[in-house]
Amino acid sequence: MAERLAVDGDELSHFMKMLGASTDSLKGLRKALEDATVTGLGTDDLDRACEDFQDSWKYGADQIGEQTEDLAKIIAKSRDSYREVDRALEQALRKARNGGGKGGGTR
Repeated sequence: MAERLAVDGDELSHFMKMLGASTDSLKGLRKALEDATVTGLGTDDLDRACEDFQDSWKYGADQIGEQTEDLAKIIAKSRDSYREVDRALEQALRKARNGGGKGGGTR
């Protein structure tokens, strides 16, 4: 069973960087939406429709941005936990290989 579990800390770090880049892009999108004006595009109905669209996209971008940031934090914690378990397992195996630290083991 243990053969199936493989966690690549470098890949998790790369994924976190990609999430960070996505978060930055979403922040840029949110800023652009805040700065955009929709009045005077045409009829009042078109202006209202554009404003509604802008509000919806801004809300959606905000939600995705928050969830992306949360996911990056979760992945960072998972990566750190895997590394901690890996170190503890390595120490336990080394100790078992050396006779459990009782001085009577063979190498």
